[in-house]
Amino acid sequence: MSDEPATFDTWYAAEHPRMITSMLALCGNRADAAEVTDEAFARALSHWDRVSVMASPTGWVFRVASNQARRRWRRRSLERRLLPRLATREVVDGPSGEAWLLVRDLPIRQRTAVVLRHVGHLTEAEIGEVMSIGRSTVSSTLRAAYASLGQAIGIEGAEP
Repeated sequence: MSDEPATFDTWYAAEHPRMITSMLALCGNRADAAEVTDEAFARALSHWDRVSVMASPTGWVFRVASNQARRRWRRRSLERRLLPRLATREVVDGPSGEAWLLVRDLPIRQRTAVVLRHVGHLTEAEIGEVMSIGRSTVSSTLRAAYASLGQAIGIEGAEP
């Protein structure tokens, strides 16, 4: 293969197998090797006018893929060190039961307010901030949701 390939397609077809094999040896698994290889070739394609006239387009792609692999290793290493310290709470199962089946049928705004209030344990002011609405609107939204739920389970005096 010459150092100045005629087209990206012919160069890619010739160089991709060698690159993927090299990155597999470097990364140790197929998924990472494929991802860093694809990223490197995608960057080459997006800058093909510049990359194609380099002394070694293949060398450039190897460098890009190697840098991607190195960034992955650093990020994973950092995550392994930090995540145990950051994980202070265990994830709990979501709410279940017949009442939550009824909540699922509420309009999205009411459902969001109910979930934030009773699952997220947010105050009305916090819910308003999350939903970008005023506290009084949160209050009326929750009242409407509770009325709809009451009507759905047959509580007298509940209004939708």
